[in-house]
Amino acid sequence: MYKIYRSRHFQGLIKGALLLALIHLVGTLGYLYIGRPTATLIDSFYMTFITVASIGYSEIVDLSHHPMGRLFTVAIAVVGIGTMTYLFSTFVALLLESDLNSALRKRNMQRQISAMSGHYIVCGIGRVGSNVADELLTTRRPFVVIEQDQAVLDRWLESHPDSLYLHEDAAQDEGLRRAGLMSAGGVFAVTGDDSHNLMIALSVKLLNPKARVVARLHDIRNADKARRAGADEIVSPDFTGGMRIASAMIRPHAVNFMDQMLRTDDKLRVEEVVVPTGFQPRPISVLLPQSSEFLLMAIHEGEHWVFNPPGDHMIQPGAALVMMTSPEGRVRVEQLLSA
Repeated sequence: MYKIYRSRHFQGLIKGALLLALIHLVGTLGYLYIGRPTATLIDSFYMTFITVASIGYSEIVDLSHHPMGRLFTVAIAVVGIGTMTYLFSTFVALLLESDLNSALRKRNMQRQISAMSGHYIVCGIGRVGSNVADELLTTRRPFVVIEQDQAVLDRWLESHPDSLYLHEDAAQDEGLRRAGLMSAGGVFAVTGDDSHNLMIALSVKLLNPKARVVARLHDIRNADKARRAGADEIVSPDFTGGMRIASAMIRPHAVNFMDQMLRTDDKLRVEEVVVPTGFQPRPISVLLPQSSEFLLMAIHEGEHWVFNPPGDHMIQPGAALVMMTSPEGRVRVEQLLSA
């Protein structure tokens, strides 16, 4: 709806309405002058209205002795009827434009979603979901939004009009399929309702067991239920918030370090990159020479962690590289691993 107000047809509708109001004002004052002293303000306005509307009732203001008054009526009729015709055609064009644009945009978005692979699906774009989506945007990861509350969805689209989205219930299989679940890399179940997030996790795992699910829960006591429903990770904003408050007191420098990573212009993050299965093992010093683009912190191999790995450590397929880097640096490492 917010795009309608920017439409040239909507602007034309406003201008036409103002012109019609001006015609009624001029007509009312003109007939009040022509019909003096017997014509009233209501009579003059009514005379203008039936002239512009081409209703054809008898003259309320007597013009039989006022030839110029009849010419005035002709002028009011021509301009008024022309304005009414313009308003009607502009209104129809506005309706057609909004419906057509909406249909074309939905069709184009569906084509884009169908062509995506390895993307993320954000189920719920409220306070938590919008922060998740902002982080995905910052780190340049593709995603699709599913939101059933139109008002919430409109607020997100006002600031992110190019987002791919579906106005659907994320717990329904059809909505998840249309969002590209079968080729998605993961799903964020972050609506404001714990039971709804459980249903989303269950639906996702029934359709695509390989998709990773991160679920938001208010009540941490529902964590076991969420895991049985299929959630791979559980995040409770209340619990996490409490841990963050405690950390700000007992380890302020570490918390400040993490905060600076989120605020810096370089958009640094602690990222992870999974080594592809077809990768030929190579030592770190050969694959990832020292660079200002990334800093390798650890490697996760199976059940083991290797912290601050030496340069001669062999990088194996399936390992996860944990590093501090920017979005551009992460893309560079992914390219090196796939070369």
